[in-house]
Amino acid sequence: MANRLIDEQSPYLLQHAHNPVDWYPWGDEAFERAKKENKPVLVSIGYAACHWCHVMERESFEDEATAGYMNGHFINIKVDREEHPDVDHMYMDAVQAISQQGGWPLNVFVTPDRVPFYGGTYYPPKPLYGRPSWLQVLERMNEIWATQQDEVAAQTDQMLNYLKQLSVVALDKSKGWDSSACRIVADNMLAMADKEYGGFGNAPKFPATTTIIYLLEHYQYTGYQPALEQALKSLDAMADGGIYDQLGGGFARYSTDKFWLAPHFEKMLYDNALLVMAYTTAYAITGNKKYGAIVDETIEFVKRELSSPEGGFYCALDADSEGVEGKFYTWTWEEWVEATGGDVIAAQHFGISETGNWEETNILHIARGYDELAGEHGMDKEAIEEHISSIKQKLFQAREKRLRPATDDKCLLAWNALMNMALAQAGEVMKNEHYIAQALQHMQWMRESYLHDNYLLHTWKNGSAKIEGKLDDYAFLIAAMLQLASVSGNNELVTRAAALAEITEKEFLHDDKVFFYYSSNRQKDIPVRKTDLYDGSMPSANSIMASNLILLGMLMERSAWAEQGRYMLDRMQSSAGRYATSFSAWAIAAQRKTAGYATVIITGASTGRGATTFKRSAMPHCYFISPGANEAGVPLLAGKYDEKEMKIYVCDTESCRLVTGDIKAVEQMLEIKL
Repeated sequence: MANRLIDEQSPYLLQHAHNPVDWYPWGDEAFERAKKENKPVLVSIGYAACHWCHVMERESFEDEATAGYMNGHFINIKVDREEHPDVDHMYMDAVQAISQQGGWPLNVFVTPDRVPFYGGTYYPPKPLYGRPSWLQVLERMNEIWATQQDEVAAQTDQMLNYLKQLSVVALDKSKGWDSSACRIVADNMLAMADKEYGGFGNAPKFPATTTIIYLLEHYQYTGYQPALEQALKSLDAMADGGIYDQLGGGFARYSTDKFWLAPHFEKMLYDNALLVMAYTTAYAITGNKKYGAIVDETIEFVKRELSSPEGGFYCALDADSEGVEGKFYTWTWEEWVEATGGDVIAAQHFGISETGNWEETNILHIARGYDELAGEHGMDKEAIEEHISSIKQKLFQAREKRLRPATDDKCLLAWNALMNMALAQAGEVMKNEHYIAQALQHMQWMRESYLHDNYLLHTWKNGSAKIEGKLDDYAFLIAAMLQLASVSGNNELVTRAAALAEITEKEFLHDDKVFFYYSSNRQKDIPVRKTDLYDGSMPSANSIMASNLILLGMLMERSAWAEQGRYMLDRMQSSAGRYATSFSAWAIAAQRKTAGYATVIITGASTGRGATTFKRSAMPHCYFISPGANEAGVPLLAGKYDEKEMKIYVCDTESCRLVTGDIKAVEQMLEIKL
C-alpha cells in the first residue's frame, strides 16, 4: 500500500511511496502530530540519484519489522534535499557538529519544534565493524526521548544557539583585493593540485570547475603559465577519463580514484552546466577543437537525456540501473565482442580488456590516442578517427537497448539557470546561434514556470512549480538574465534582473546588511536561516550576488548596489586567500573586480547585437551591451543610441567615456594585465 508520499512530485519521495514506513513529506502536519503525541521526529534526507540512499531503503525502510518500530515510536519525515536545500543545510550542520561526519542519506532526530538532537548518515541493518545497526539507533533514541527529555531540551537549546552562530558572518578586516592577492589565490590552488593526473586533492576527485575557471582567467590576465597548464591538464584528464561518457557525452559527478577512471556514475545537471562553461573558456583561450567538441557533446547529452518536453532541464540521471551501479555504462568483454566484433583498435583506444579495468567490467576511457594508434597500425590519423567514430556509433546503439538509469525529472530553477548561462556562453564563444536561440526560449520557459506574484518558486514538475525560492534561485537567474541580455541583445532582461535583485534585497538580506541568507523572510518552516558562503560543487549564491550587484549597479545607476557587491568581495579576501579552492567563485568575481569591472556599450546601426568581432571572452571583467533602438528602461543606455555611426562607451560605476569607434583600439585598452 502507498503511504503519504504517493501524492508528491519528487522522484526521491516517490521511490519511498510504497515503503511500510508511515512517511510524511516535509511540512507542518508531521510536526503538529509530533507535538500532540509528544514523539520525536525522524527527518531522513536524500536525493533520487543517491546510491547509499537506495541501499538503506532496501535494507531498512522496506523491512516490515523496522518500519513497524519507526511507526510506533517516531513521526517519520522523508525529505528530498534538492527540494529543500535549506532544510538539508541546517540539519547537515547539526550532524557534522554531533558526529563529525556528513553525507547522504542524512538521518536526523529532531524535536517537535524542529531542532535536532542526534543524527548520522547511513546505518546498516546489522551491527557492522563497531557501527550500530539502524534498529539499535532507533531504540536508543526512543529510550533517550522517554527518559531524558530535560537533557534533550538543554541540548537542543545549545544546538539552536550553535546553528544561529554559524549564520553570523565574521567580516574580514582585509586590505581588499589587488594583483598580489589574486596571485596568492592561484598559487594556493596550485599547491592543492595533482600535477601528475590533473585535478585538485586526492581521491575522490570532483571536477572543481570554478577553481579551473579561476586559473584560466588568471592566465588571461597575467600570462601565468602554471595556472594555464594545471587548468588544461585537469580538463584533458577529465575529458579522457571514465568520468566523461565517451559514447554519449556528459560528465559523471566525481571520480572515485585519482586517475579519473572510475566515476560515481550519476550525472547531475549543474555539474554539466559548469563544465560546459569551463571547457568553453578553455576553447576561447586556446582555440583547441577538442574543447569545443566536449562542449557540443555535453550540450547534446543534456538536450537528449535531461530535457523536458515543456522546455526545462531535469536534475539528474541515477548511478544505478538494474540495481547495479554503472551497469548502463560499463562493458564486459562478451558485451564488447558482441557489439564490436572484438575490434582491436577500438579496444586499445578505450582501454578495453578481457579481464576488465573495474570490477571485472570495462569503463571506456581514452587509453591511447589517435596518433599513437596510427603509428602502430600503419594508418593515417584521419582513418583511425573515422574507424573509432564508427565503433562508437555501434556501441552507442547497443547501449541504447539496455535498461536506462532512472531520471530525476524535477526541474530546479537554480540548476536550470546555470544551464542557461552555459548555453549563452557557448553560443557566444563558439558563434552558435542555435545555442543562443535555445537559451532565449529556455529563459522564457523559466519566467513563465517559476515566477508567481513577482516571487520565484524553487522546483517545477508536471506543469506546476512549488516551494519558496531560495537565494541561489534568485542569484543564478539574475546572472543568467544579465548574461543572456549581453549575448542576445534583449535588454529587457536587464530590467527584469533588476526587479529580482530588489526582491532579493528585501527578502534575503542578512541582518549585517552585507551578505544574504539562503532562505527568505517569507519562509517560516525552519528555525534557523543559514548564510552560505562556501563554494562547493556549485558556486555560493552570495558570490554570484556580489557580481550581480556590481553589474546591476552600473547598468541601473544604483551606486549602493555596486558598493555592496564590492564590499562583499573585499570581506572575503582573507578567506579566499587561505582556502582558495573553497572560495573559488568568490575569487573569480574578485579577480574581475581587481581588473576593473566595466560596462562596454557598443551602439550604431552596423554593430548588430553587440559587435561580435570583439574578443569579449578575453575580457571577463567587461560587460558588453548594445542599446539598439530600444533602451528597455536601462538608465546607463539612455541617449547613447546612434543609428548612423558606431560609437563605443566604456563605463565604470562613476562615469561613462565615449572612447572611439575603433574596436581594436578599445580591445587594447580593455585587455588589462594584473
